[in-house]
Amino acid sequence: MSKVRDSTPEALGQHLRDGMTIAVGGFGLSGIPRDLIEAVRDSGVTGLTVVSNNMGVDGKGLGLLLENHQVQKVLASYVGENKLFAQQYLDGELEVEFTPQGTLAERLRAGGAGIPAFYTRTGVGTVVAEGKPHAEFDGVSYVQERGIVADVALVHAWQADAGGNLTYRFAARNFNPVVATAGKVTFAEAEHIVEAGGMDPDRVVTPGVYVQHVIRYSGAPKEIEQRTVRPRPGQTSAHDEGDLA
Repeated sequence: MSKVRDSTPEALGQHLRDGMTIAVGGFGLSGIPRDLIEAVRDSGVTGLTVVSNNMGVDGKGLGLLLENHQVQKVLASYVGENKLFAQQYLDGELEVEFTPQGTLAERLRAGGAGIPAFYTRTGVGTVVAEGKPHAEFDGVSYVQERGIVADVALVHAWQADAGGNLTYRFAARNFNPVVATAGKVTFAEAEHIVEAGGMDPDRVVTPGVYVQHVIRYSGAPKEIEQRTVRPRPGQTSAHDEGDLA
């Protein structure tokens, strides 16, 4: 049975509700499920808990949900590129649970693997570990971290087949594979969709068993968070000839 859906708002809207937890792939603006984020914004659901490495930038990516005051809590490892995120946190409008980046990835992976909790040395002796169970292994103290299972997971893939198998492209892979496994229901927007069985099995990163819905990406231009270039040979500076990207 094909998992490809014709309408993003219609397919996703059936699973959205106020107060739910949504895990979102991407890193800054790289590999974010742009169409799916916009569908969440347009749905008007509120009181969301969002699990993502960060909240994008002002006015882009997950920053759209902040602008619309749809987010109540964020689990993230980094907030530095979004001024509104920081301001809402400082104003007490937004609850933030900071998690070391590797720990966040492992919490998502653990949730997807059915592991309720695990122990790590990361964060021991810091505010990250306050109030959490500790245990000693081989004379070393570890802190317990809980696996994350989201009501809905949203990811962006480079290629998908009709069975929901996914592969990613370059840096856009980032958090998408672990997020895809951590949702009770997972939506994947894909740039290219092929027939079931049309992908080389060796290239599959996320097996289709984790994915319930596949949406064709609209093809909207991908935003670049920070563009860094260097002069071409014989050119003194990027300023001389404008944008070199």
